[in-house]
Amino acid sequence: MKRIFSGIQPTGNLHLGNYLGAIRNWVRLQREYDSIFCVVDLHAITLPHEPKELANQTRELAAGLLASGIDPKICVLFNQSQVPEHAQLAWIFNCVARLGWLNRMTQFKDKAGKDRENASVGLYAYPNLMAADILLYKATHVPVGEDQKQHLELCRDIAQKFNNDFGASCFPITEPLILGPATRVMSLRDGAKKMSKSDISDYSRINLTDTPDRISEKIKKAKTDPHPLPETVDTLAGRPEADNLLGIYAALADLTLEQTVAKFAGKPFSVFKSELADLAVAQLAPIAERMRHYMNDPAEVDRVLHQGAEKARSIAGPILKEVYDIVGFLRP
Repeated sequence: MKRIFSGIQPTGNLHLGNYLGAIRNWVRLQREYDSIFCVVDLHAITLPHEPKELANQTRELAAGLLASGIDPKICVLFNQSQVPEHAQLAWIFNCVARLGWLNRMTQFKDKAGKDRENASVGLYAYPNLMAADILLYKATHVPVGEDQKQHLELCRDIAQKFNNDFGASCFPITEPLILGPATRVMSLRDGAKKMSKSDISDYSRINLTDTPDRISEKIKKAKTDPHPLPETVDTLAGRPEADNLLGIYAALADLTLEQTVAKFAGKPFSVFKSELADLAVAQLAPIAERMRHYMNDPAEVDRVLHQGAEKARSIAGPILKEVYDIVGFLRP
Protein backbone atom coordinates (compact mmCIF):
# COMPACT_ATOMS: atom_id res chain seq x y z
CA MET A 1 0.00 0.00 0.00
CA LYS A 2 1.21 3.53 -0.75
CA ARG A 3 2.07 5.54 2.36
CA ILE A 4 1.20 9.15 3.14
CA PHE A 5 2.61 11.42 5.81
CA SER A 6 1.18 14.78 6.76
CA GLY A 7 1.61 17.10 9.71
CA ILE A 8 -0.04 20.18 11.16
CA GLN A 9 1.30 22.69 13.67
CA PRO A 10 -0.36 23.01 17.09
CA THR A 11 -0.80 26.78 17.04
CA GLY A 12 -4.37 26.88 18.38
CA ASN A 13 -7.76 27.82 16.95
CA LEU A 14 -8.40 25.13 14.35
CA HIS A 15 -10.59 26.66 11.68
CA LEU A 16 -12.50 25.86 8.51
CA GLY A 17 -9.43 26.39 6.35
CA ASN A 18 -7.55 23.70 8.29
CA TYR A 19 -10.53 21.36 8.00
CA LEU A 20 -11.23 21.76 4.28
CA GLY A 21 -7.61 22.24 3.27
CA ALA A 22 -6.16 19.29 5.16
CA ILE A 23 -8.06 17.47 7.89
CA ARG A 24 -11.10 16.35 5.90
CA ASN A 25 -8.81 15.00 3.20
CA TRP A 26 -6.84 13.08 5.83
CA VAL A 27 -10.04 11.45 7.05
CA ARG A 28 -10.76 10.19 3.55
CA LEU A 29 -7.20 9.20 2.74
CA GLN A 30 -6.71 7.10 5.88
CA ARG A 31 -8.77 4.31 4.31
CA GLU A 32 -6.98 4.48 0.97
CA TYR A 33 -3.35 4.74 2.12
CA ASP A 34 -1.08 3.56 4.89
CA SER A 35 -1.48 6.85 6.75
CA ILE A 36 0.74 8.62 9.28
CA PHE A 37 -0.50 11.93 10.73
CA CYS A 38 1.57 14.08 13.03
CA VAL A 39 1.10 17.06 15.34
CA VAL A 40 4.38 18.80 14.49
CA ASP A 41 5.28 20.38 17.82
CA LEU A 42 9.01 20.53 16.96
CA HIS A 43 8.10 22.90 14.13
CA ALA A 44 6.00 24.96 16.54
CA ILE A 45 9.04 26.11 18.55
CA THR A 46 10.80 27.70 15.56
CA LEU A 47 8.94 30.88 16.60
CA PRO A 48 8.51 32.24 20.15
CA HIS A 49 5.94 30.28 22.14
CA GLU A 50 4.51 29.72 25.61
CA PRO A 51 5.38 26.18 26.84
CA LYS A 52 2.09 25.61 28.69
CA GLU A 53 0.13 26.86 25.71
CA LEU A 54 2.05 24.53 23.39
CA ALA A 55 1.08 21.48 25.47
CA ASN A 56 -2.58 22.56 25.55
CA GLN A 57 -2.61 23.37 21.85
CA THR A 58 -1.09 19.97 21.04
CA ARG A 59 -3.96 18.28 22.88
CA GLU A 60 -6.51 20.62 21.28
CA LEU A 61 -5.25 19.84 17.79
CA ALA A 62 -5.26 16.11 18.48
CA ALA A 63 -8.81 16.43 19.83
CA GLY A 64 -9.83 18.25 16.65
CA LEU A 65 -8.33 15.54 14.46
CA LEU A 66 -10.08 12.79 16.42
CA ALA A 67 -13.37 14.72 16.40
CA SER A 68 -13.12 15.18 12.63
CA GLY A 69 -12.84 11.44 12.05
CA ILE A 70 -9.16 10.53 12.23
CA ASP A 71 -9.23 6.95 13.52
CA PRO A 72 -6.09 5.87 15.43
CA LYS A 73 -7.13 2.25 14.93
CA ILE A 74 -6.51 2.46 11.18
CA CYS A 75 -3.81 5.15 10.98
CA VAL A 76 -0.93 6.47 13.08
CA LEU A 77 -1.55 9.70 15.02
CA PHE A 78 1.14 11.14 17.31
CA ASN A 79 2.99 14.30 18.25
CA GLN A 80 6.41 14.74 16.71
CA SER A 81 8.47 15.36 19.85
CA GLN A 82 7.67 11.85 21.14
CA VAL A 83 9.59 10.37 18.20
CA PRO A 84 13.24 11.56 18.45
CA GLU A 85 14.09 9.96 15.11
CA HIS A 86 12.60 13.05 13.42
CA ALA A 87 15.30 15.30 14.85
CA GLN A 88 18.02 12.71 14.26
CA LEU A 89 17.24 12.39 10.56
CA ALA A 90 16.83 16.16 10.27
CA TRP A 91 20.47 16.64 11.32
CA ILE A 92 21.62 14.31 8.55
CA PHE A 93 19.51 16.27 6.09
CA ASN A 94 21.07 19.50 7.36
CA CYS A 95 24.30 18.04 6.03
CA VAL A 96 22.73 17.01 2.71
CA ALA A 97 20.69 20.10 1.83
CA ARG A 98 22.49 23.07 0.29
CA LEU A 99 22.34 26.66 1.56
CA GLY A 100 21.26 27.83 -1.87
CA TRP A 101 18.20 25.58 -1.69
CA LEU A 102 17.13 27.00 1.67
CA ASN A 103 17.78 30.56 0.54
CA ARG A 104 15.04 30.13 -2.06
CA MET A 105 12.39 29.14 0.49
CA THR A 106 9.76 31.88 0.38
CA GLN A 107 8.08 30.90 3.65
CA PHE A 108 11.23 31.70 5.62
CA LYS A 109 11.30 35.16 4.08
CA ASP A 110 7.63 35.67 4.95
CA LYS A 111 7.91 34.44 8.54
CA ALA A 112 11.26 36.05 9.33
CA GLY A 113 10.13 39.41 8.01
CA LYS A 114 12.53 42.32 7.75
CA ASP A 115 14.66 41.27 10.72
CA ARG A 116 16.02 38.08 9.20
CA GLU A 117 19.26 38.19 11.21
CA ASN A 118 17.28 37.63 14.42
CA ALA A 119 15.32 34.65 13.09
CA SER A 120 16.13 31.29 14.65
CA VAL A 121 18.26 28.72 12.88
CA GLY A 122 15.33 26.36 13.42
CA LEU A 123 13.06 28.58 11.33
CA TYR A 124 15.66 28.67 8.57
CA ALA A 125 16.23 24.89 8.62
CA TYR A 126 12.50 24.13 9.06
CA PRO A 127 12.21 22.63 5.53
CA ASN A 128 14.93 20.08 6.32
CA LEU A 129 12.97 18.88 9.34
CA MET A 130 9.85 18.71 7.17
CA ALA A 131 11.77 16.50 4.73
CA ALA A 132 12.85 14.30 7.64
CA ASP A 133 9.24 14.04 8.82
CA ILE A 134 8.23 12.66 5.43
CA LEU A 135 11.21 10.50 4.53
CA LEU A 136 11.59 8.97 8.00
CA TYR A 137 8.60 6.82 7.00
CA LYS A 138 9.51 6.58 3.29
CA ALA A 139 6.20 8.22 2.48
CA THR A 140 5.29 7.92 -1.19
CA HIS A 141 2.73 10.74 -1.14
CA VAL A 142 2.05 13.89 0.89
CA PRO A 143 -1.27 15.77 0.85
CA VAL A 144 -0.19 19.41 0.67
CA GLY A 145 -1.63 22.85 0.10
CA GLU A 146 -0.28 25.13 -2.60
CA ASP A 147 1.78 27.01 0.02
CA GLN A 148 3.72 23.84 0.91
CA LYS A 149 4.59 22.68 -2.61
CA GLN A 150 8.00 24.38 -2.48
CA HIS A 151 8.90 22.52 0.72
CA LEU A 152 7.91 19.21 -0.86
CA GLU A 153 10.09 20.00 -3.87
CA LEU A 154 12.98 20.49 -1.44
CA CYS A 155 12.16 17.14 0.16
CA ARG A 156 12.39 15.51 -3.26
CA ASP A 157 15.74 17.22 -3.90
CA ILE A 158 17.09 16.01 -0.54
CA ALA A 159 15.95 12.43 -1.18
CA GLN A 160 17.52 12.42 -4.61
CA LYS A 161 20.79 13.95 -3.43
CA PHE A 162 21.06 11.54 -0.49
CA ASN A 163 20.48 8.56 -2.80
CA ASN A 164 23.01 9.89 -5.32
CA ASP A 165 25.66 10.90 -2.76
CA PHE A 166 25.69 7.50 -1.09
CA GLY A 167 24.89 5.33 -4.10
CA ALA A 168 21.77 4.04 -2.38
CA SER A 169 18.11 3.68 -3.28
CA CYS A 170 16.98 4.49 0.25
CA PHE A 171 14.33 7.18 -0.11
CA PRO A 172 11.38 7.47 -2.50
CA ILE A 173 10.81 10.63 -4.54
CA THR A 174 7.64 11.66 -2.75
CA GLU A 175 4.68 12.88 -4.81
CA PRO A 176 2.23 15.63 -3.78
CA LEU A 177 -1.50 15.06 -3.36
CA ILE A 178 -3.54 18.24 -3.92
CA LEU A 179 -7.18 17.33 -3.54
CA GLY A 180 -10.63 18.77 -4.07
CA PRO A 181 -12.15 22.25 -4.19
CA ALA A 182 -11.47 24.92 -1.56
CA THR A 183 -8.04 23.55 -0.73
CA ARG A 184 -7.13 27.20 -0.05
CA VAL A 185 -9.87 28.79 2.03
CA MET A 186 -9.78 32.57 2.25
CA SER A 187 -10.80 35.04 4.95
CA LEU A 188 -14.51 35.78 5.36
CA ARG A 189 -13.56 39.47 5.68
CA ASP A 190 -11.14 39.67 2.74
CA GLY A 191 -11.28 37.21 -0.13
CA ALA A 192 -7.69 38.05 -1.09
CA LYS A 193 -6.22 36.85 2.23
CA LYS A 194 -5.92 33.26 3.41
CA MET A 195 -8.13 32.28 6.36
CA SER A 196 -5.84 32.46 9.37
CA LYS A 197 -5.93 31.91 13.10
CA SER A 198 -3.70 34.98 13.48
CA ASP A 199 -6.20 37.40 11.95
CA ILE A 200 -7.31 39.96 14.54
CA SER A 201 -10.99 39.58 13.60
CA ASP A 202 -12.67 36.40 14.75
CA TYR A 203 -15.24 37.05 12.01
CA SER A 204 -12.56 36.32 9.42
CA ARG A 205 -12.74 32.58 10.12
CA ILE A 206 -15.00 29.78 11.30
CA ASN A 207 -13.39 27.95 14.21
CA LEU A 208 -14.05 24.25 14.63
CA THR A 209 -15.14 25.03 18.19
CA ASP A 210 -17.77 27.60 17.12
CA THR A 211 -21.39 27.04 18.17
CA PRO A 212 -24.09 26.68 15.48
CA ASP A 213 -25.30 30.25 16.14
CA ARG A 214 -21.76 31.58 15.83
CA ILE A 215 -21.15 29.72 12.55
CA SER A 216 -24.37 31.07 11.08
CA GLU A 217 -23.66 34.62 12.25
CA LYS A 218 -20.17 34.65 10.72
CA ILE A 219 -21.36 33.40 7.36
CA LYS A 220 -24.21 35.90 7.19
CA LYS A 221 -21.76 38.73 8.01
CA ALA A 222 -19.14 37.53 5.53
CA LYS A 223 -17.98 40.16 3.06
CA THR A 224 -19.58 40.04 -0.41
CA ASP A 225 -19.93 42.34 -3.42
CA PRO A 226 -23.09 44.12 -4.68
CA HIS A 227 -23.72 41.84 -7.65
CA PRO A 228 -25.85 38.65 -7.88
CA LEU A 229 -24.00 35.36 -7.90
CA PRO A 230 -22.34 34.60 -11.24
CA GLU A 231 -23.82 32.50 -14.02
CA THR A 232 -20.54 30.73 -14.85
CA VAL A 233 -17.22 29.97 -13.21
CA ASP A 234 -15.44 32.19 -15.76
CA THR A 235 -17.30 35.24 -14.48
CA LEU A 236 -15.94 34.70 -10.95
CA ALA A 237 -12.74 36.45 -12.03
CA GLY A 238 -12.24 39.61 -9.99
CA ARG A 239 -14.81 38.54 -7.37
CA PRO A 240 -12.65 36.95 -4.63
CA GLU A 241 -15.34 36.88 -1.91
CA ALA A 242 -17.89 35.21 -4.17
CA ASP A 243 -15.25 32.76 -5.35
CA ASN A 244 -14.30 31.91 -1.76
CA LEU A 245 -17.84 31.41 -0.45
CA LEU A 246 -18.89 29.32 -3.46
CA GLY A 247 -15.73 27.22 -3.04
CA ILE A 248 -16.55 26.63 0.63
CA TYR A 249 -20.07 25.51 -0.27
CA ALA A 250 -18.73 23.22 -3.00
CA ALA A 251 -16.28 21.58 -0.60
CA LEU A 252 -18.81 21.10 2.21
CA ALA A 253 -21.46 19.75 -0.20
CA ASP A 254 -19.02 17.55 -2.14
CA LEU A 255 -19.89 19.34 -5.37
CA THR A 256 -17.66 20.80 -8.05
CA LEU A 257 -17.38 24.56 -8.25
CA GLU A 258 -19.18 24.39 -11.60
CA GLN A 259 -22.13 22.55 -10.03
CA THR A 260 -22.30 25.04 -7.19
CA VAL A 261 -22.21 28.06 -9.48
CA ALA A 262 -25.00 26.53 -11.57
CA LYS A 263 -27.08 25.85 -8.44
CA PHE A 264 -26.97 29.49 -7.28
CA ALA A 265 -26.58 31.30 -10.63
CA GLY A 266 -28.13 34.76 -10.53
CA LYS A 267 -29.41 34.46 -6.94
CA PRO A 268 -28.75 37.15 -4.32
CA PHE A 269 -26.11 36.55 -1.67
CA SER A 270 -28.78 36.57 1.05
CA VAL A 271 -30.34 33.37 -0.32
CA PHE A 272 -26.98 31.72 -0.87
CA LYS A 273 -25.63 32.64 2.56
CA SER A 274 -28.67 31.17 4.28
CA GLU A 275 -28.11 27.83 2.55
CA LEU A 276 -24.36 27.96 3.17
CA ALA A 277 -24.93 28.64 6.88
CA ASP A 278 -27.30 25.68 7.19
CA LEU A 279 -24.81 23.42 5.41
CA ALA A 280 -21.86 24.59 7.50
CA VAL A 281 -23.76 24.08 10.76
CA ALA A 282 -24.83 20.58 9.71
CA GLN A 283 -21.23 19.63 8.85
CA LEU A 284 -19.28 21.40 11.58
CA ALA A 285 -21.46 21.47 14.71
CA PRO A 286 -21.09 17.69 15.35
CA ILE A 287 -17.30 18.07 15.10
CA ALA A 288 -17.36 20.85 17.69
CA GLU A 289 -19.41 18.68 20.05
CA ARG A 290 -17.04 15.72 19.72
CA MET A 291 -14.06 18.02 20.12
CA ARG A 292 -15.43 19.31 23.44
CA HIS A 293 -15.80 15.69 24.57
CA TYR A 294 -12.12 14.97 23.88
CA MET A 295 -10.95 18.23 25.46
CA ASN A 296 -12.79 17.24 28.63
CA ASP A 297 -10.76 14.02 28.74
CA PRO A 298 -7.11 15.05 28.20
CA ALA A 299 -5.82 11.73 29.57
CA GLU A 300 -7.53 9.93 26.69
CA VAL A 301 -5.98 12.28 24.15
CA ASP A 302 -2.54 11.76 25.72
CA ARG A 303 -3.03 8.00 25.60
CA VAL A 304 -3.88 8.10 21.88
CA LEU A 305 -0.82 10.22 21.12
CA HIS A 306 1.50 8.00 23.16
CA GLN A 307 0.24 4.82 21.49
CA GLY A 308 0.59 6.51 18.13
CA ALA A 309 4.17 7.50 18.94
CA GLU A 310 5.02 3.88 19.75
CA LYS A 311 3.62 2.80 16.36
CA ALA A 312 5.54 5.58 14.62
CA ARG A 313 8.82 4.59 16.28
CA SER A 314 8.32 0.97 15.23
CA ILE A 315 8.31 2.20 11.61
CA ALA A 316 10.89 4.97 11.95
CA GLY A 317 13.48 3.04 13.94
CA PRO A 318 14.49 0.49 11.27
CA ILE A 319 14.53 3.19 8.58
CA LEU A 320 16.84 5.42 10.64
CA LYS A 321 19.14 2.43 11.29
CA GLU A 322 19.29 1.87 7.54
CA VAL A 323 20.23 5.53 7.05
CA TYR A 324 22.90 5.32 9.77
CA ASP A 325 24.46 2.30 8.07
CA ILE A 326 24.43 4.08 4.69
CA VAL A 327 26.06 7.21 6.16
CA GLY A 328 28.69 5.14 7.99
CA PHE A 329 27.80 5.74 11.63
CA LEU A 330 29.20 3.19 14.05
CA ARG A 331 26.45 1.72 16.19
CA PRO A 332 25.87 -1.44 18.30
